[in-house]
Amino acid sequence: MSLPSNPAATTTATSTTTLDAQLPHEVNVCTTTIPVGGMTCASCVKHVEKAVGRVPGVSSVMVNLASEKATISYDGASQTMASIRDAITRAGYQPGEEPSGDPVDEDRLRKRREIRVLWTKFVVAAVLTVPLLYIAMGPMLGLGLPLPEALHPMKHPLAYALAELALVLPVIAVGYRFYVVGYAALARRSPNMDSLIAVGTSAAFGYSCYNVWRISAGDMAAVDALYFETAGVIITLILLGKSLEALTKGRTSDAIKKLLGLTPKTAFIIKNDVELEVPLAQVQVGDLVLVKPGANIPVDGVVVNGHSSVDESMLTGESLPVDKLPGNQVFAATSNTTGALTFRAEKVGADTALAQIVQLVETAQGSKAPIAALADKVAGVFVPIVFATALLASVTWLLAGYDMQFALTIFVSVLVIACPCALGLATPVAIMVGTGKGAEHGILIKSAAAIEAAHTVDTVVFDKTGTITAGKPSVTDIVLADGAVLPLDRLEVTVGKHSTALTQQTSFELLRLAASAEQNSEHPLGQAIVKTAKDYGLELSVAESFDSLTGRGVEATVAGRQVLVGNPALLDERKVFYSELAEAATNCAKDGKTPMYVAIDSQVAGIIAVADVVKPSSREAIALLKKSGVRVVMVTGDNKLTAASVARQTGVDEVLAEVLPQDKAAEISKLQTTGHKVAMVGDGINDAPALTQADVGIAIGSGTDIAIESADIVLLRPELTAVADAIQLSQQTIRNVKQNLGWAFGYNIIGIPIAAGVLATFGGPLLNPIFAAAAMSLSSVSVLLNALRLKRLRLRNEVSVPLKPPSGA
Repeated sequence: MSLPSNPAATTTATSTTTLDAQLPHEVNVCTTTIPVGGMTCASCVKHVEKAVGRVPGVSSVMVNLASEKATISYDGASQTMASIRDAITRAGYQPGEEPSGDPVDEDRLRKRREIRVLWTKFVVAAVLTVPLLYIAMGPMLGLGLPLPEALHPMKHPLAYALAELALVLPVIAVGYRFYVVGYAALARRSPNMDSLIAVGTSAAFGYSCYNVWRISAGDMAAVDALYFETAGVIITLILLGKSLEALTKGRTSDAIKKLLGLTPKTAFIIKNDVELEVPLAQVQVGDLVLVKPGANIPVDGVVVNGHSSVDESMLTGESLPVDKLPGNQVFAATSNTTGALTFRAEKVGADTALAQIVQLVETAQGSKAPIAALADKVAGVFVPIVFATALLASVTWLLAGYDMQFALTIFVSVLVIACPCALGLATPVAIMVGTGKGAEHGILIKSAAAIEAAHTVDTVVFDKTGTITAGKPSVTDIVLADGAVLPLDRLEVTVGKHSTALTQQTSFELLRLAASAEQNSEHPLGQAIVKTAKDYGLELSVAESFDSLTGRGVEATVAGRQVLVGNPALLDERKVFYSELAEAATNCAKDGKTPMYVAIDSQVAGIIAVADVVKPSSREAIALLKKSGVRVVMVTGDNKLTAASVARQTGVDEVLAEVLPQDKAAEISKLQTTGHKVAMVGDGINDAPALTQADVGIAIGSGTDIAIESADIVLLRPELTAVADAIQLSQQTIRNVKQNLGWAFGYNIIGIPIAAGVLATFGGPLLNPIFAAAAMSLSSVSVLLNALRLKRLRLRNEVSVPLKPPSGA
């Protein structure tokens, strides 16, 4: 498993030099993610982003309402986190501290505490609001509900009014935060959802207090103008909504919490032949760690002793356990199944593969999808527009001759029904659940933009070697230019067209020289030749000179002889004739083998044929993509015949063969210019430019670091069916986002005019503020519940993998 190096640190820094007309200075670009408390809606998000964005040296800031975190990039040379925290505080929000202990435990405790406080407040408010509503509405409903004589509104109006006041005051006290935060935001001219609630309920409460004074002065008619129950019920319903919201919001990141929770709290290390149990934080690189059967592996490392099978499904989604022998890698949070293993710790803490995976997913969850741009723009002006609408509507009804009670109902209803929460949550909650779902199945999506881009993909381009094929080729044939050799043990030796009898030594010498030349090559085909030579015990020579010729082969000087190993383009370039081997090369290629010409001292000496077997999952993956209407293309530097053979085996319809590495990106660009949305799937260094050029770059997790760094999506399991899963997941996630945005916009577009009295103009009913508050509370919860449906999404090739708790946890 290969992942970008150390992305797991909460704060990362890179240095670049900025050239200034006056004085060059070094820019130390730092990126950090910190919790932000006190945000309640999309307007809050915009206010925090604006406040932090104004700090000199801050280059970018992204705030996520669902995760309640801000990701900030800034110039560490000119600014410190203190100034950024200060900006958040001045904006009226609470910057959190980076976790000092286990981030999972701290986050879980914080969420539980928040939910417990909200539920407690709701219960207290509800206990007081029920009798308040009973006293206020009982007589008005005409249902003959019993009411104490001392509280009868017609006989004892002042007692009736004071009883309501006594019940509503504690409810307002329980919801004090709406007023503190809401009015503070108004004072800063950055109103938010709390401001709407605070002003709406204050208007109802203030008008009711005025009428209590009127009653005390002898105006008995004022008893019908009390709105204490409106203020009380609004606060209670919103507390209920906030409680449900906190509960469902916490479930959006369950996948990551489960992954992190798989790491054991302690580890067994061996020092001076003594087995010691120590806290996980005390394990250091180089320690010998013992893992017993049934226990979870605490850190990443390399096995030095023992043999076992390890269940890596929680990281890769692969259901079958992987055998582990000395020299094999093991990863934190995976489960040891059968035997005891002793391994040397290589990566601990934030450097483990698990920590890197979590960091990649959290980064994606904190990013913003382009589809959310409209919601972000609306959020910046939403609350002021709602205030203006409420004021305009209530004044209009007053001017039309309606009384203050009617106008107040309009004013409060408009303020309370408006829901910027749903706008703020619509995109991030779906992204959080979608990326978490992907992580559970070995699909790491690096950003929200990648999800959005992947859902439009109509063409997938696969690299051949290491992607469609296993990437572990082996030598299958040796064809000699001028001699016959007896067949070797596992090596079929074909006689050239014009060959004469030679000894067995000739084929061995050809293999030995080619392997000596390829020793310094990193190409899989070259490494296959080297491995075969070593398997036969051939002694390789050290090349006196070596040159890797990209897309053609290698050139080396071995024992004073010039050796070329490569394709026909290399031989043509060096004026080496090879026509006598053309037929043999064609036959090899037809069988799906790659013929590699070997020339010694400017004379063709033979062909070494190498074959790379097709992955078992490749045909199924390509069939899945084609069934879903996606065009599948294979690109390779290999010859046309070999490429055609692989295409036949896998069902690929379009092949781009003999494409040099530097030209792969150009081929992607050609497809894009014809209007196609292209995903490139690769695993090697030479795939990096094409991965970057594609609309979506998808890297196989077993590939090189540079390929993974260039990709938008990383597949931790080698099966190509994960490509179809990634596209399906992105399509369902964006569909969910669109549903959420449609609901959030539709709710406000329809609800606000109704609250403003549009139906009443046609003789219809006037919306009661209590029902407006109920609708607002449920609107944000509905968005969250819709996003959580993604957790039940069954991918086309999904293997159900239960997450197991760590042993002893």
